[in-house]
Amino acid sequence: MSIKKCKIIELPLLNDDRGDLTFIENNKHIPFSIKRIYYLYNNHLNLIRGRHAHKNLHQLFIAISGSFDVFLNDGKEDTSFKLDKKNVGLYVPKMIWRELKNFSQDSVCLVLASDLYKEDDYIRDYDKFLISSELES
Repeated sequence: MSIKKCKIIELPLLNDDRGDLTFIENNKHIPFSIKRIYYLYNNHLNLIRGRHAHKNLHQLFIAISGSFDVFLNDGKEDTSFKLDKKNVGLYVPKMIWRELKNFSQDSVCLVLASDLYKEDDYIRDYDKFLISSELES
């Protein structure tokens, strides 16, 4: 899988005198159906989350409060994104190594996932990831 498939997705934003509303619909605003939702919060400022890739899972990361950086690697190229807008998500397909860091004190990271939690979908060793990504090419 190429890092070029990772992309920022602007989500719908409705605004009126009551405030803002953003919504996400399966296979319309994001390129997968949502089967799991989780969020990361109370993150220590120097903490690094992630440090893994998924064999089959696709995800969308959203900073619903504060900010954080997402560092991505496909085995050949690296890139990073700063997430700090509530109506913007970062789409990360399968077989991309991800690390989340530089969390602001008030950060909340919402993650939408294409499947239920499956431990055997994780690649937690970077060297094994490199071998697997080479086989995918």
